[in-house]
Amino acid sequence: MAGTFAIAPAAVADHSDSSAGKPVGGGLGERPLVGVRIAIDPGHSDARPEDRSDLAQRVPDGRGGRSACDTVGNTTTSGYSEHEFTLDVATVMADELRRQGAIVLLTRSDDEGVGPCVDRRGTFAEDNDVELLLSLHANSSTDPDDAGFYAVVAAPPLSESQAEPSRTLADTMVQALVDGGFTPSEGDADSVVERDDLATLNFARRPAVLLELGEMRNAEDAARMESEEGRQAYAEALVDGVTTWLDARD
Repeated sequence: MAGTFAIAPAAVADHSDSSAGKPVGGGLGERPLVGVRIAIDPGHSDARPEDRSDLAQRVPDGRGGRSACDTVGNTTTSGYSEHEFTLDVATVMADELRRQGAIVLLTRSDDEGVGPCVDRRGTFAEDNDVELLLSLHANSSTDPDDAGFYAVVAAPPLSESQAEPSRTLADTMVQALVDGGFTPSEGDADSVVERDDLATLNFARRPAVLLELGEMRNAEDAARMESEEGRQAYAEALVDGVTTWLDARD
């Protein structure tokens, strides 16, 4: 490995308002998620030019192959980065879910340094015994007319949690985004894509979905991502999806 491999903090959990020992999903008035453990993965991470070689190191992909540790992700034409966007949305989500009583853990808590690698982002779900994992991303098609969001699940499934539970979670998140005023990506009939090459999903042993929340090179999508109001709308829709899925599961 070249240089020093700087790992961003692996998790953030606000235990000050958690309620150990209470039944999961027991609910207390306006805190219906007391005891529920949720993982959010803000996709990608920042890296100084001298650290970029660490991003290229090869890690297991969960299906017997290897993939790059990570990348810095995409950017809008004005320079707003995917790693900033995903952390911004994840932070707003985490605040609201914690307000409802959930224990929320993030795979990274800031936008400095490299890591964790994509395999560790996936194992994070089981390591922290969460109910679900959402990995947040934004796509960057070469065609600026491409727009909209889509969800990704691991396929073929490597565990029971990657089958129906993850697919149901994906369908629920898609509907929540539609209800929140977001448009699904054209060309994806049901807006849920199956892939076998994403280590984060391959390593997850809890219901897990990767969400490409929009196209960063599309002017309308980018404007929404770049605005505080737009990021708030993304977060509210995603929180609604999480609570809907948890309610239906019980």
